[in-house]
Amino acid sequence: MQENINIQNKKAKFKYFIEKKYIAGLVLTGLQIKSIRYKKANIDNSYCTFDTDELFLYNTNFENNLKSNTIKLLLNKKELIKIKKEATPPGVTIIPLKIFINDNGFAKVQICIAKGKRNYDKRETIKKREAKVKISRILKRN
Repeated sequence: MQENINIQNKKAKFKYFIEKKYIAGLVLTGLQIKSIRYKKANIDNSYCTFDTDELFLYNTNFENNLKSNTIKLLLNKKELIKIKKEATPPGVTIIPLKIFINDNGFAKVQICIAKGKRNYDKRETIKKREAKVKISRILKRN
């Protein structure tokens, strides 16, 4: 059985409010899929934009690939139109949440429509996280 491959964007939930999620296919080269299978890819600074009615993933780092990393995303025409309409307001962007390999062995990416957090929103997130840690430490002692 195949090992579960799940490369996540750990900074996404801290930097953005996640609104809607979609799953898209990827057009990859041999070295890129090899890097994904060995979990040597990084999508922390990645983002998606439209170029002539097609969605592309930019800034994805692969271990073996030194050239520019632009990856075409595979979605239905209806989904592309829907995503383009949702991503047009200012402050809204499309970011990848995770890259995974499905049951059939194809690499997929989970993208989302996200709105950027302000500094005070980020501070609230940090406060909530620290409160959870404090509560769990208190419960462990008892």
